[in-house]
Amino acid sequence: MSESVEFPFKAPEESSGYLLWQVTMLWQRAMKRELDKLDITHTQFVLMAALGWLSKEGGNVTQIDIANHSNTDRMMVSKVLRTLEDKKVIKRKDHPVDTRAKVISLTSSGEELLQSALKVVGEVDNAFFDTLGPYRPIVDINLKTLFDTHNDGVAK
Repeated sequence: MSESVEFPFKAPEESSGYLLWQVTMLWQRAMKRELDKLDITHTQFVLMAALGWLSKEGGNVTQIDIANHSNTDRMMVSKVLRTLEDKKVIKRKDHPVDTRAKVISLTSSGEELLQSALKVVGEVDNAFFDTLGPYRPIVDINLKTLFDTHNDGVAK
């Protein structure tokens, strides 16, 4: 290793960003392992969950609504929704007012899949984060603070 590279810390574990990245990778692997059993990716789950949540509020849910709610890229959302439509877990229909937009909804099999996935995701989250014991609520509060502080609310 080059001696001329100077890091601002003695070990990578002293970097908040490094730790966040490593913990995120471990959590994603645990999530993938369980969601694979339902033949769904975590991204597919997130977009279905966004659709399910927005649908509870009533009204027409569009692709842009899903992208904004999940804070994800609109083009990626379009591709994933196409995959979910091919899996017959969502459907699209013409928007009653905006001719450029489609109204997105879960099919009955999509609702069943989402309900199963919500259970799996909850179990994975609990298994992963409960190791924090009484500190879990504090970590959640701090994560929410980071999210609220740095989220501009606009999907990229």
